[in-house]
Amino acid sequence: MFKRWLLALVARVGLIVLGLCCCLFLFYLLACKPASHSSQQSLSWSAGATSREGYMALLQEREESHRHYMNSLSKQIAQLKEALQERTQQLQETLEKAKTRGILPQGLESLHKTPTQTDMKEFFRSQLSQAEVNSGVKLPSEYAVIPFDTFTLRRVYQLETGLTRHPEERPVRKDHRDELISTLETALHVLNGPQQHTDNTRRKRTYSPADFIEGLTRTERDRGTVYELMFKGDGPRGFTQVVLFRPFGPVLKVKSESVNTRSTLINIIVPLSKRPEAFRQFINNFREVCIQKDSRVHLTVVYFGRDQIDQVKAVLDQTTRETRFRSFTLIQLNEEFSRGRGLEVGARAWRRGQNALLFFCDVDIHFTPDFLTSCRLNAEPGKRVYYPVLFSQYNPSIIYSNQSLLPPVQQQLVIKKDTGFWRDFGFGMTCQYRSDFLNIGGFDRSIKGWGLEDVHLYRKYLHSKLMVIRSPSRGLFHLWHEKDCADELPPDKYKMCMQTKAINEASHGQLGELLFKPEIEAHLGKQKNQGT
Repeated sequence: MFKRWLLALVARVGLIVLGLCCCLFLFYLLACKPASHSSQQSLSWSAGATSREGYMALLQEREESHRHYMNSLSKQIAQLKEALQERTQQLQETLEKAKTRGILPQGLESLHKTPTQTDMKEFFRSQLSQAEVNSGVKLPSEYAVIPFDTFTLRRVYQLETGLTRHPEERPVRKDHRDELISTLETALHVLNGPQQHTDNTRRKRTYSPADFIEGLTRTERDRGTVYELMFKGDGPRGFTQVVLFRPFGPVLKVKSESVNTRSTLINIIVPLSKRPEAFRQFINNFREVCIQKDSRVHLTVVYFGRDQIDQVKAVLDQTTRETRFRSFTLIQLNEEFSRGRGLEVGARAWRRGQNALLFFCDVDIHFTPDFLTSCRLNAEPGKRVYYPVLFSQYNPSIIYSNQSLLPPVQQQLVIKKDTGFWRDFGFGMTCQYRSDFLNIGGFDRSIKGWGLEDVHLYRKYLHSKLMVIRSPSRGLFHLWHEKDCADELPPDKYKMCMQTKAINEASHGQLGELLFKPEIEAHLGKQKNQGT
């Protein structure tokens, strides 16, 4: 009885629910019924009246859509970064394990290192290590050498003069001037910084631009620019050297150390044959520079033959009597003159225990105290040899042809375009330690007479790991003298001798005036006649 009542109740409720659903469906159809033509027309007029609001609503909808899309992309990127970090961490752990076991494949050593902000500094350091700063590199020939420029506070001494530059000039170009000024300021900052000296017992001093003596600079196009600056040190014979390197970026400090030259003795070796007047002039320069101002020198004269040797001995004896300077050595060789042979004998004749600094010199060379300082600073045993480029004087009778009397030698030593030239093709004047000279094998003893022996020695150093300091010297001059080219010379040496003779006479402009002197005088005569 109860079951029948329950079933009837469920049936009635179901019918009622079904009726309600049908009503709701009917109302839905009526609400979604398409509008008639008249209703569409009225709607279009309504939309025309509110087009601005419709567009704004559409733009907001599009903007919201793009915002959701960007948020989605950001989430995907974050997920990818997280996955990449996990994979990178796994790779780092795998490479670390492989490195620990010694099975890391070649070429993957840099992958186990996480990039940091110090990578750029490491790159600069690698540029510094590959540049020729702390040690020399093997070079194929003398043409591969990058020469240094010498500079002071006011002047730059350079080899590559070109058409408009001079062998000695002021740094007129702004970039060049600013470069040298900033380098000097950096060096002073290094010297006057809190870590001025590693030796705490040394008395600290303040350096200024007035303490700067001279500097060397050169640029390796694929590495950077190196600067070597010399400052006054403690005492008249003490110096401080600062080496800086610009790897096409900020300057890096290489080293800052004190250089002591108090005990550095220079053995000046001069090969000689006859020419007593030239030797007398050389001794006058030696007395003024070496005896009166320096005194840390020894003079070795290697004389070939016996003719006129008494005059050479008389000059040395007179010097000893007048100055009480006895640090001379005179060696006589009864042989044909050979410059290389004479320098070789002079270098090997040194019997003192000290490793002497050798200065290979000629009798027609004039040097200043500044050059002796450069000789001591730029040569270092086992590391560096110094090949200065001297300034060669033109024929004074041509230079000063408009004067009745020639000026004294001291007044002729002027580095100008019309007074001389940098003798960059000569390698005879050099400062090197005796140990380096002997280890390199010395001169080629088979060469006789004039020329080539210095080039062969120069190439030996270029082929070694010693650094060759090649730079113009403002204190080393070649005095002009008449040059004789012997008929006995072979063709190659005779040609070199004649070329040197022509170059030594005068500048191109002065030689042109001599060559066209008749035409110039004829032109002046015509101008004078027209004026009258």
